[in-house]
Amino acid sequence: MGYAQLQSIHVHPVKAFRGTAHSEAVVEPWGPAGDRRWMLIDAGGKVVTQRQQPRLALAAAELLPGGVRLTAPGMDPLTVPVPSTVGTVPVEIFRDKVEAVLADDDAAHAWCSTYLGADVRLVHMPDPGTCRPVDPEYALPGETVSFADGYPLLLTTTASLDALNSLIAQGDHAHEGPLPMNRFRPNVVVSGTEAWAEDDWSRVAIGEVTFRVPKKCGRCVVTTTDQATAERGREPLLTLARHRRLDGKLVFGQNLVPLHRGTIQVGDPVTILG
Repeated sequence: MGYAQLQSIHVHPVKAFRGTAHSEAVVEPWGPAGDRRWMLIDAGGKVVTQRQQPRLALAAAELLPGGVRLTAPGMDPLTVPVPSTVGTVPVEIFRDKVEAVLADDDAAHAWCSTYLGADVRLVHMPDPGTCRPVDPEYALPGETVSFADGYPLLLTTTASLDALNSLIAQGDHAHEGPLPMNRFRPNVVVSGTEAWAEDDWSRVAIGEVTFRVPKKCGRCVVTTTDQATAERGREPLLTLARHRRLDGKLVFGQNLVPLHRGTIQVGDPVTILG
């Protein structure tokens, strides 16, 4: 294995919107600061993601002091402040039921609904330290997560993407490759490892922050969504099904839980501790 280092950092202020690259990030117990603290819900209070609305790939959210700025094709930009309302509403994110706060301004709900052509509302997670526990099957006591799919951070490696793209090139849908890393929507991307080396990690340090590695990341239809066009294909799920079916899941990448707060920076060394 070569010298492993942190190649890039990505934060997604609104769940399912396009991520933004950062040169550094503060890591909080529930994930990178500002990551997936906002999300969309339908009329029944259930989360709305690219699974149902692939056009969310084309929407972007920029973190601002005290809020977020939304942009999307055909829409005027909109700045939404962090809600001041104390009251919460029940929302459902996959198997979890948690409390969230509706955006104060009805313009935020109207903006998102107009863009998607569906009745949705924008909500914010007020206190990630108490709102939503990590999957108890893989969690340690007290671990929490934002509106991310299940864990505070997602790690991928460039070597594994290269290996996956080589396998895609040998398949029936080779014309869909090579795929970029944004198909997998990671928080941290690591270079300098062997392909699939991350499968065996249990603890890892990125710069000054130590993480435990509880579970490989099972992949869904979102990975088949071109993040630049919102069009769907067949890859990488076809190839993952042939070559990367582990424990009944199609896996790519590793979930991370930070063991303490700290700051990570692009170029930080990545040290495998177990």
